[in-house]
Amino acid sequence: MIGQIIEKERINEFKIIPAEVDKSAVLQDKLKSALRLGNEFKSKTTIAFQTTDGPKRVETTVWSLTENYLQIKGGVLIPLKSVIEIDY
Repeated sequence: MIGQIIEKERINEFKIIPAEVDKSAVLQDKLKSALRLGNEFKSKTTIAFQTTDGPKRVETTVWSLTENYLQIKGGVLIPLKSVIEIDY
């Protein structure tokens, strides 16, 4: 999987930018599955996203999903257009 792994509490230390390729439409099914895993099974998902410091990766529970963002614990929002990869 792509990117340096970081703690979810450190996400706000990085400036999240759009990925080279917007995969948000392609990843919709995986995003919905990650949301269901988090809400129903309290299962974690690994999310890789683009920052100005290069790709970063976090293992966390997806709490909610909107048209443009996924939300994780602590109200942290990750823009879908910044997501590079999702794995669970």
